[in-house]
Amino acid sequence: MKIILKLLISLFLFTEIGGASEIKVFEFTETELSKLEVRKVRGAENKTNYSVGSNENGNFLKSVADNAASGLGKEVKIDLNKTPFINITWKVEKDLSGIKENTKKGHDFAARVFAVKKTGATPLSNRAINYVFSSNNEIGFSSPSPYTKKSIDNVLSTTKNNLNQWVTVKANVKEDFKNFHNLDVNELDGLAIMSDTDNSKMKAIAYFQNIYFSAN
Repeated sequence: MKIILKLLISLFLFTEIGGASEIKVFEFTETELSKLEVRKVRGAENKTNYSVGSNENGNFLKSVADNAASGLGKEVKIDLNKTPFINITWKVEKDLSGIKENTKKGHDFAARVFAVKKTGATPLSNRAINYVFSSNNEIGFSSPSPYTKKSIDNVLSTTKNNLNQWVTVKANVKEDFKNFHNLDVNELDGLAIMSDTDNSKMKAIAYFQNIYFSAN
């Protein structure tokens, strides 16, 4: 069974953050990438390949998942009362059209960003909102993961509208935890990035840039 939450809450780095109106989570540098341990999802044949680059808007992370699944994560303390909004700039160059993403055989996304809250003593007891760049569903579609109801897939972008185009999206994480998990969350505990194709056995290429939390 694909235990995504265990991957994400086996936390990699700790950063205590507070007081700022914008909280940048990832730098997307070679130094940072070397410190973030890549964890392969159980049962996946290969790891997703991650590399860093830059353009006129700054650094980015490139992911290539070819029948692969592994993620990059960071434990961060985000005050959701002060900075409840996650902001993500991302692009999917090669998508996964034709799969049913809310089934076990098709539960793959070219680009995901997990927001994670610790709610128990073990990783599998924790809750997550999985913000995704879908290849098949419309913006606003949401569904529990077919592997665990403790992780909710929430579509913020879709290649049906923006294939191979940079898109910037925003979501209120505090409100999403209340709406999807019925939890009043004041502090977020972790964030993770993943591109995975281990269920569909396909290939996806995606990019992540400028992931941060803001007051509005």
